[in-house]
Amino acid sequence: MRRLDLFKKICVLLLVAGFSWTGLVREVSAQSGSSETALRTVGFMTDFDVKDDAVGICKAVMNGVAPGVQIIDITHQATPYDIAEGARFLAGSSPYFPKDAVFVVVIDPTVGSTRRAIIAHSKTGQYFVLPDNGLLTLIQDRDGIDGARQITNPEWMIGAKTSSTFHGRDIFSPAGAHLARGDDWTKAGPAVEVASLVRLNLRSAVVDASGLHGEVIGTDGPFGNLVLNVPAETFAKLGYRVGDIVPVQVGDHLYQLPFVKTFSDVAVGKPLAYIDSRGRLSLGINQNSFADTYGVRASTPISIVAKR
Repeated sequence: MRRLDLFKKICVLLLVAGFSWTGLVREVSAQSGSSETALRTVGFMTDFDVKDDAVGICKAVMNGVAPGVQIIDITHQATPYDIAEGARFLAGSSPYFPKDAVFVVVIDPTVGSTRRAIIAHSKTGQYFVLPDNGLLTLIQDRDGIDGARQITNPEWMIGAKTSSTFHGRDIFSPAGAHLARGDDWTKAGPAVEVASLVRLNLRSAVVDASGLHGEVIGTDGPFGNLVLNVPAETFAKLGYRVGDIVPVQVGDHLYQLPFVKTFSDVAVGKPLAYIDSRGRLSLGINQNSFADTYGVRASTPISIVAKR
């Protein structure tokens, strides 16, 4: 009987000790903020390509500041120096990231100049670490920006000595990692007036009495489909329906294109018009490149008359 009582007492003591230890561990973890689940996801995009070590170095810098941070590559094949394309990719990808994600974006043709290195916070809760050169234009138009800071604090950089040509490594990567680990972004530097942020002059397609007028704004990756600045709703004003033939003037050439749902709705090698996965009118060729076949590039004007 005495042995049974002793056994019960030992069990109770172990149980109490276990709960106390568990509580202590949880308390220490909460205070240290060291749990990996607390790290914000980083979306990383550049025009660096992956032929050298630049992307790897930037990721190593981020991981050094915020060990274990999840870094998702949006692309590193953005067209060099093409800020408008970078703005389009950023706006296209950001809705698929967590609401508190951090985006480190380096398309920076004027690196080392007087252009500002900034952090911006959107009204949807995401952070953007990038050069102030217009990359934020589409985010600002769609989501809104409720604050911005210029990155001037050396503690948010790789060190006091930064290069004049690799701010992706020296400024944007460490600053993004500080945000990812939850550091107070107001420590990065002074506030910037949102109204002063650089904006791109991006044209939208218009519809008037003579029809729709727009332009090619890019191509769809390696496939060569033409991406147009024509939202599906704008194209719908012309009255065309799936199955119709649409006369599309692209530069100096007029194409009679079937308006279909997908590539396989026409024969292999045949051109088509369709609404792409981003909700824009696009032109393509089934299993071939429209851009290469017809020699079309970004900024080429397009026009479409209304359905008669």
